[in-house]
Parts: sequence; C-alpha cells; structure tokens
Amino acid sequence: MPELTTILSRLAGRIMAGGLLIALTTPAFALYPKKSDADPHHGVRDARRKAIQGIDVSRWQGEIDWAKVKDAGTRFAFIKATEGGDHLDPNFRRNWAEARKAGVPRGAYHFVWWCRPAKDQVRWIKKHIPRDADALPPVLDVEWQNNSQCDRKISKELALAKIREMLKGLHEHTGKKPIIYTDINFHEDVLEGEFNDYPYWLRSTAAPLRHRYQRAKWEFWQFTTTGRVPGITGDVDRNAFFGSESEFTAWREGRFEIGSRTWRGGSKVAGSKAPATSAGSRAPKAAGGVALRPPPRPEKQRTAHND
Repeated sequence: MPELTTILSRLAGRIMAGGLLIALTTPAFALYPKKSDADPHHGVRDARRKAIQGIDVSRWQGEIDWAKVKDAGTRFAFIKATEGGDHLDPNFRRNWAEARKAGVPRGAYHFVWWCRPAKDQVRWIKKHIPRDADALPPVLDVEWQNNSQCDRKISKELALAKIREMLKGLHEHTGKKPIIYTDINFHEDVLEGEFNDYPYWLRSTAAPLRHRYQRAKWEFWQFTTTGRVPGITGDVDRNAFFGSESEFTAWREGRFEIGSRTWRGGSKVAGSKAPATSAGSRAPKAAGGVALRPPPRPEKQRTAHND
C-alpha cells in the first residue's frame, strides 16, 4: 500500500520536525527541571540554554539549604563577602562553609564603595576573604551606588584607577585572577574597552548581552533576579557560564584562562595534570578566621545591587 507508506512517512517527518522545533524553542528548562523563574523574560532565553549555570547570594537569601541547592544542579555560586571598607555580609562565613560542604564550587565577591579609598577596601578584603585553594577566583562588583548614601559618580579616570588597585589587591591576596561584575550603565560609563583580558560577569535580565553591551565576549551572564532554586526561599539571582564543560573544568583546575580564552601552554592538552590550585596560580595558605562585624549603617540604603 504505497499511499499508506507515504502517509506514514510524512507523519513521521512531521513528528521529527515538531520535536526539533520544540527542542530549539524551549528555553532549556529541562536542563534544570528543579529550577524556575518567578518572572521569566523571553529576551534571556539564550542564557537558560547554557549547560553550566549557577547563582549568586548574600544575606538577603536568608538561611540556605546548600544540599538542596546542589541537588538542583547548581554548578557554581558567587557569595557576597565584603562591601566598601567596613562591612562584612553577616551570612558570608556560613554560606562559604556550607557551600563547600555540599560540593558547590564557590567564589567570594566584594562590592565596591566609591566613597572609600581603594587601599581601605583592599585592606578589608584581605582581612575577610579566605584564601582557600579550592575556591573560585574572587569577584570585584563595580556599579554606581544609585539611591544610596554614596550616590555621587566619580570620574572615569578615578574609577579605573580604583578598580586597578582593587583587582591587583584581590589577585595578590587570593593568587587568582579576579572576575569583574558590572551592569549596563557602569559598563557604558567606565568599562567599555577596558580590562579586556579579565573575565567579565555581566547583568542583563531582559535582553541578550549583545544588545546591551559593547563587548565582544563575556564569561558569566546574570540573566534573572527572580530565580527560584530549591533550598532558597524567595528570589535568587541566576547566572550562566559561557563555555563548555571542558573549559569550565580546565578553568577551575588552572589549565584554561577564561578572560583571554587561552589554554595553559598555548593549547589544550588532554589529560593534563591539574596544578595545585584552581583557576590559575598557586594560592597562599588559608587565611585566618573571619570575625563577624555588623554594618555601621543599614545595608539596603548602601547597596544599589541587591546583593
């Protein structure tokens, strides 16, 4: 029955085409079925398709069940540690220890306070951010502090000078090349064309990064602030890594530099023995204990980024 054969063949073709269309248009929720978004935006669907995703957290996420966060497929976490020259996130020590215990790779971030000298902030960073060999590289969070007690904008030249000093301090302290986190406005005002050999972590919650930034490449994308992740009550920022599994692993092992997209020794070497530390050069011995210290003023007034 040729007619029946033809009909069945066409039906099978349509089913396959439909399945392919769904695979191409579905925003990859299947990669992390336990995660969701309270206010998803179509413009960031490319980020949800990235295989390697993580979160960033601070005191505002409250007490976190890191075992559940890990079970949901979280591949990395950036944890707020310090801000300015006098504030330590009160949940940092607990988050840092419990993320490690659960097996979630984690890095610490420092929120820059433009009203404080860079040297004061480096001193504060060195006092409170641990130098754990297994940690991800640290992050320098640079934004304008709109609607805060430090809302004045400094000159581009002064901002760049402060950033250089703090990047240098973070690198010297941890032994790892820092990541730069920024948003659309600050990048446009200060960072376009700057620090191109550093890894960038960019924020855009409503559009592809290429529509918002004059930057050819990026390493991390903060694509929503209304994420839902088991183990965390309420909103949490979700992020995606730009790169493959092998690049992510090699970056953590120090064999791949994600900022310059270069392999250690100039090429990818399969089966290379990992160095003693993750994500780059040898880290110093672990820093001493971190003493909790309450912020001198309410954090919600101080921080533009809800970190």
